Amino acid sequence: MNEDEVVAVEVEPGVVLRLRHRPAASAADGPHGEQGGVPRRVPPAAPEGSPADAPRVGQPASARPFLLVHGLSSNARLWDEVAAALAAAGHPSWAVDLRGHGESDAPESGYDTATAAADLAAVIGALGLHRPVVVGQSWGGNVVVRLAAKHPELPGAIGLVDGGWIDLCGRFPDWETCERVLRPQDIDGRPAETMRQWLASAHADWSATAREATLANMRVRPDGTMERRLTIPRHLAILRSMWDDPPGPDLPLIAVPALLLPAAGPDEERAEPVHRAAAALPGATVRWYPGSDHDLHAQHPDLLAADLLTLV
Repeated sequence: MNEDEVVAVEVEPGVVLRLRHRPAASAADGPHGEQGGVPRRVPPAAPEGSPADAPRVGQPASARPFLLVHGLSSNARLWDEVAAALAAAGHPSWAVDLRGHGESDAPESGYDTATAAADLAAVIGALGLHRPVVVGQSWGGNVVVRLAAKHPELPGAIGLVDGGWIDLCGRFPDWETCERVLRPQDIDGRPAETMRQWLASAHADWSATAREATLANMRVRPDGTMERRLTIPRHLAILRSMWDDPPGPDLPLIAVPALLLPAAGPDEERAEPVHRAAAALPGATVRWYPGSDHDLHAQHPDLLAADLLTLV
């Protein structure tokens, strides 16, 4: 089975994001083949003005690439099982750790939807990805919507996994209430084994791979306790960005096929924002996952991958 290669992309001077690259099963020995897990630095993006539809070296036209984007306080490893299924179907993928998340750099600024979308644009340019299917989960869906609205020449299609329609202003009466309800717990210093046991109990239907990937949202210290990779102030900065900058105005600007994958059924109360988003998108399809977890990519990786492959 193919293993992930770690790729490092400098998205702005001094800010490096890391991605987990899973090559297509039929191209494991090709130009993006395995390199023993050693990070590979990618050169800067092509200059502005390069034709968006120009052929890219090492990317067969039939092997549409996927760029996979995690949610708030998550990490790229949650996509590992989806990436494996995409690779088995002949499609390479790159799962990104956004700034402050996972193994990527954590600069002092840039914790907002607009900057995250600009980082994705830089990644696509640096990797030379030709019209990738860009998939985002939760806040990552909002980021993908912004990317597709502001850079319509970059994605070939988008997948929105229980996100992309998140409008915090519509859920809470004011920012203070939103901040109080959604403020993450301070878990720094808690034993990692306690979290591991809780994940096994709360998500018994997830694989061990998915549970360990979730644990990687935190950094495990040498003494076995955890600390957040994304600090609480930076988490709250992203939440504030979601409050100030909802995706609604971007949705009608998207000109590529969009697949919405909500962790809900069509008749549930929480499905109403999904219906509104689908109506606003010019080319939308909805695949419903009633009774599912917010982390669909952890709970149903094979089914989710099969749905995403309809975008190719």
